[in-house]
Amino acid sequence: MAHYLGLIENYRDRLPVDENTPVVSLCEGNTPLIELKNLPQRLGKNVRIYAKFEGLNPTGSFKDRGMTMAVTKAVEAGAKAIICASTGNTSAAAAAYAARAGIACFVLIPEGKIALGKLAQAMMHGALVIQIRGNFDDGMRLVQLAAETTGVALVNSINPFRPQGQKTVAFEVIEALGDAPDYHALPVGNAGNIGAHWAGYSEMACEQTKACAYCDGKCPFHREKLATRRPIMVGYQASGAAPIVHGKPVENPETVATAIRIGNPASWELALNAQRESGGWFAECTDEEILAAQKLLAQTEGVFCEPASAISIAGITKDLEEGRIREGATIVCTLTGHGLKDPDTAIGQCVKPLTVDAELPEIERLIRQNLPKA
Repeated sequence: MAHYLGLIENYRDRLPVDENTPVVSLCEGNTPLIELKNLPQRLGKNVRIYAKFEGLNPTGSFKDRGMTMAVTKAVEAGAKAIICASTGNTSAAAAAYAARAGIACFVLIPEGKIALGKLAQAMMHGALVIQIRGNFDDGMRLVQLAAETTGVALVNSINPFRPQGQKTVAFEVIEALGDAPDYHALPVGNAGNIGAHWAGYSEMACEQTKACAYCDGKCPFHREKLATRRPIMVGYQASGAAPIVHGKPVENPETVATAIRIGNPASWELALNAQRESGGWFAECTDEEILAAQKLLAQTEGVFCEPASAISIAGITKDLEEGRIREGATIVCTLTGHGLKDPDTAIGQCVKPLTVDAELPEIERLIRQNLPKA
């Protein structure tokens, strides 16, 4: 079996690289597509639900897919440093790939609004972390200006190479299932990921003799068609940070799902395009629904994702119950980050550990008290 070398090497013919491109990779991608066996039974629905667990990328989130491309192209262009604004995951990925490339990294984060697991990653990878007294949207405005005035490479999702890496999720899903699913659900924060997913599905469904809506018939991928259809794209936002759902920016977004705590998404129009072309929709979930879905997924399927990821499970659960998703459908949910990104939120939902004397009778007593009832 050949050694896996990362998504750029794996999909070189579908990405904007050539033989001279200095690839910066941590062997990202190739994440598992896990069929959720227990959740459909609990919901009483005749559907197949799969979790594309992006939390098993090198820095624990889907951001690695875009960052390998963004940093690769930055290095190819001669950049000595990169910069980003982040609610956490982007900063972790940027710092790691900058370290791998041997270049400097600057990250702007909202003060007091970032999960410690993500902050620790950025710091350990050697980035200069700058906390601002403002939110993510303030950070985005500042890094765009700073990139222009200092010449450092901006690697947020408005970087055109980020979606090129992130679209490979769709490639892997189609390879695993043999075709596109009926629905693909995912969290929506800065909104670049849903557009990237749609781009990937569109490329894989291209026909040589008929242009698809995505590429107008001029892209190089018309030489082969690897999917017979494209999925309905469904995006979920937290109720306290749902600008696309409500059609207007949110000045002070608030949600426990820190990764999607964004009030004015940079890729708003791309997200709307994916929704419109696919016949999909956007919807919102409360923090209570998000945390309940995170806990349910962990305790019934053994999959531990961060709160923002769990919104895709919370959302499809509601939409299945309301009949928006048809019976017999195949659904893929992108779980964007690992639960260890935000351990404090997870621990806050759980029963505290029991403390007893180091004696066998005590252990036996607790086991008997907590054995499942026949």
